[in-house]
Amino acid sequence: MIEKLFENTMWKTRLFILFAVIFGLIGAVILFIVASVDIFNVLAYVTNVYFNGLHPKDFHEVIVSGIIGAVDLYLIAVVMLIFAFGLYELFISKIDAAEDSTKGVNILAITSLDQLKDKIAKVIVMVLVVSFFQKVLHTSYDSALEMLYFALSISLLALGLYFLSKVGKK
Repeated sequence: MIEKLFENTMWKTRLFILFAVIFGLIGAVILFIVASVDIFNVLAYVTNVYFNGLHPKDFHEVIVSGIIGAVDLYLIAVVMLIFAFGLYELFISKIDAAEDSTKGVNILAITSLDQLKDKIAKVIVMVLVVSFFQKVLHTSYDSALEMLYFALSISLLALGLYFLSKVGKK
C-alpha cells in the first residue's frame, strides 16, 4: 500500500514538467515577437533611407545584419518550441492535434530524450552558423591570411553541416 502511494505520488511529479513547457512556449512567443520587431525596424530604416534620398556608407551591412539577427532569434524560438513540445510529449501526453496532422507527425516525431536532444542540437548548430555569419559581416579583412582563415572557417562550417546531415539519416 505504501509502495503504491509512493509510486503514484512519484508519477504525478512528472507534471512539474508543465512549468518548463509553459515557460518554454512563453519564451518562444517572446522571441518571435522580438525578431518580428527587429525586422520591422529594418523595414523602417530602409524606408527612411530611401524616402530621404540617403545612402549611408554601411547601408547594406545594417540591413543584412538586422535581418540575420532576426533569423537568429527565430531559430532560437524554434528551439524553445521543439523543447516545449518534446518535453510535453515525453512526460505528459501525445499532442492530439499533431497526431491528426500530417505535418505534426514529421515535426514532433520525438519518442526519447535522445531524439529531443538531437533535434535541439541541429537547430542550435544552425543558430551558431547564423551567428557566425552575422559576426563575419562586422569583420574587416586586412590581409590575405585573414581571408584564407575566413575561407577555411566557411569550409569547416560546410563540412560540419554535411556530417550533421549524414548523422541524422542513420
